[in-house]
Amino acid sequence: MSSVHVIGAGLAGLSCAVRIDAAGLNVTVHEAAGYAGGRCRSYLDSKLDRRIDNGNHLLLSGNRSALAYLSEIGAADSLVAPEGAGVAGAPPALKIGGTPPCVPPGFAFLDLENGGRWTVPAGLSCLLRVPGGRFRDYLDGFRLSRAGPGATVAGILDVEAPVFRNFWEPLCVGVLNISAEEGAASLMAAVLGETLGLGAAACSPRVVREGLSESFILPALKKLENKVLFNHRLKSIELSVDKAASLDFGGGDNVVLGDGDHVVLAVPPLTAADLIPGLEAPRGSRAIVNAHFLMEEKRSSVSAGVSLLGLVGGVSQWLFVRGGIASVTISAADHLAGESNEVLAGRLWPEVAMALGLGGAPMPPVRIVKEKRATFAQTPEEIMRRPGPVTKWRNLLLAGDWTNTGLPATIEGAIRSGQNAAAEIISG
Repeated sequence: MSSVHVIGAGLAGLSCAVRIDAAGLNVTVHEAAGYAGGRCRSYLDSKLDRRIDNGNHLLLSGNRSALAYLSEIGAADSLVAPEGAGVAGAPPALKIGGTPPCVPPGFAFLDLENGGRWTVPAGLSCLLRVPGGRFRDYLDGFRLSRAGPGATVAGILDVEAPVFRNFWEPLCVGVLNISAEEGAASLMAAVLGETLGLGAAACSPRVVREGLSESFILPALKKLENKVLFNHRLKSIELSVDKAASLDFGGGDNVVLGDGDHVVLAVPPLTAADLIPGLEAPRGSRAIVNAHFLMEEKRSSVSAGVSLLGLVGGVSQWLFVRGGIASVTISAADHLAGESNEVLAGRLWPEVAMALGLGGAPMPPVRIVKEKRATFAQTPEEIMRRPGPVTKWRNLLLAGDWTNTGLPATIEGAIRSGQNAAAEIISG
């Protein structure tokens, strides 16, 4: 039987391997690290003595590739709708503590500058609920949908409109991990077309109930049984004129590829460029910073469920509360990645305390996680460098959120890239 060798056990590699395995083909996943998940995983943090995610991720009900993958690995019920976040005295949909209210799906926001709070409902009516939102702001969405390949988000939208600060800008930074001035409008248009443009049923927020690994990684490893090799770093690929001939894992560990064998390279773009001479791939990157605050002593004030709050007017951008941990995410964070962890924690904790109604409470134990190359730089120039899944070598394919899925570098994009590569192999 022919074999498929998937290089990399991140979401792209695992989603590809799961599809290949389900099709009845022989698949082996080779992972350089001692764990799976890449940038989407959970681990036990020694400082907090809690299991945390390396970063926070928000999905939408319209993320069809991610939902299909979760169904395939038996984890479809591991995503939940967030309860919202807020403080006593805030609108009912935002209140923390006690029994979570029954609210329509949407996104709760807090303005850190003036204390204003609002909830943006899922669906096309969302812009009318944003402070300063006007009916004519709907036109911005239509302008984005017609954006040319060289357009940026800020170049399309009215940056002076209140809805830009209170909705479009945080949405752009959160989705593209880049400023609206730099971010490719075409990628935002693709996301809107699969979510907001399809109504509330496709753009309701979803978060993991337990952890990223519990939802996306561990069930996939169980599904693949013993088909994942850890600490198995690919050193080089021997390429002939039209095919990959062999894989070198070092120390005499070589895999000779038969006529029907395939290789899927599901690694970061710089690693792929090192393995494939002349590969055109994105070069720039952008950072994400996450801060995880241990709230165990304040459980009486913090919801025991999973909460989500968008933040504008400050440094923090999204606040996730789960299992006694309050986590803050800052995207497009290159300007913060060089700051010390102590300085960052000192800047972020007052914003978290304000959001959770904790007043001047002292800062609890915190873990700062910096991913300096969290995603490729999603500018109009860099997305032109994204390759598709097929290469000029007939048995060598590419996967990863940096490949040309038509979507941003998100969980949805990573999973879809793996599924695209698998489809090419399965279809022959």
